[in-house]
Amino acid sequence: MSKAKRVGILTSGGDCGGLNAVIRAVVRRAREWDMEVYGIKGATQGLMSRPVESELLDMKRVSGILRYGGTILGTVNKGNPFAYPLSDGETIDRSQEVIDGYHQLGLDALIGIGGDGSLAILRRLAQQGNMNLVAVPKTIDNDLGATENSIGFNTAVSVAVEALDRLTYTAISHSRVMILEVMGRDAGHIAVSAGIAGGAHVILIPEIPYDLDKVCDRLMNRALRGFNFSTMVVAEAVKTPSGEPVRYTNSLGQTLYGGIGQYLGDQISTRTNMESRVTILGHVQRGSTPSPLDRILGAAFGVAAVDLVAHKQYDRMVAWINREVISVPISEAIAQYRAVDVQGTLIRTALGLGTYIGEID
Repeated sequence: MSKAKRVGILTSGGDCGGLNAVIRAVVRRAREWDMEVYGIKGATQGLMSRPVESELLDMKRVSGILRYGGTILGTVNKGNPFAYPLSDGETIDRSQEVIDGYHQLGLDALIGIGGDGSLAILRRLAQQGNMNLVAVPKTIDNDLGATENSIGFNTAVSVAVEALDRLTYTAISHSRVMILEVMGRDAGHIAVSAGIAGGAHVILIPEIPYDLDKVCDRLMNRALRGFNFSTMVVAEAVKTPSGEPVRYTNSLGQTLYGGIGQYLGDQISTRTNMESRVTILGHVQRGSTPSPLDRILGAAFGVAAVDLVAHKQYDRMVAWINREVISVPISEAIAQYRAVDVQGTLIRTALGLGTYIGEID
């Protein structure tokens, strides 16, 4: 190229393991195409700031970040620029500020790393403001249907399995039922994968209804057969038997999932007289050192995203399908939600292992 392209990159939504692997790969691959990469700090918040909050990312800046958790650019999972919240509770449209920030930086393209919500917002901004966008999928929930794997999922599962392994030892020592509550806003992918890998005896996910009496029966039958402990994994979005989600409101007024594990623990102890303990894993799943698979996936996605920019193939998202990186239209990617397939291999595996995973027709 006779003139270096200026490419922006930002991370949006919740953090997770593997984001820095993408950033590093983008910078290293961009160098081969004679591109400059500008990291946007704080996602769209950085583009709204004046001056725009960004930094030129060179090889030295990304050296060693492959193994870092989180994101060196910072991220936000609130503050939709189309309905930006004000202190008085009102909202305003600040989308043009984001668009102006993109053009003030003189960017030829933007690589956005995010989940379905973030990518939907970025695509709307791109269409409105003549921005060239390439997307990289990131969500620990792994619920984007156009890709078999998203950045962060494998790391979250690895953390959950390690936690379950540790809880198993203390469960055996004290003859307890140990309940591990994991993230999973709408989908139970983390719970199913971690439950199978960690040998859980009960796995509960939002996609499959459950019978609390049968959960208790399963635990009591184990005790009658001479097993002095049991372990359970439950996704945070699992509802009570009456169909109510378990949520709480924090000091900022945000309503969040959390507490289904404690609800189940109390119910189990009351109904079975078995001692239970609950661990809510929470953001430990996000903040961990990225797993090898997420590092590899981040590297592959970062290289592919830059190649899309180099070939001017915009409005597309990189995806992992059949052991290959491909690209799909962003509109198609965010339209395909992927819940746990209740007839799929993992559910059949759990059932085949004798795990209680709910009431399947």
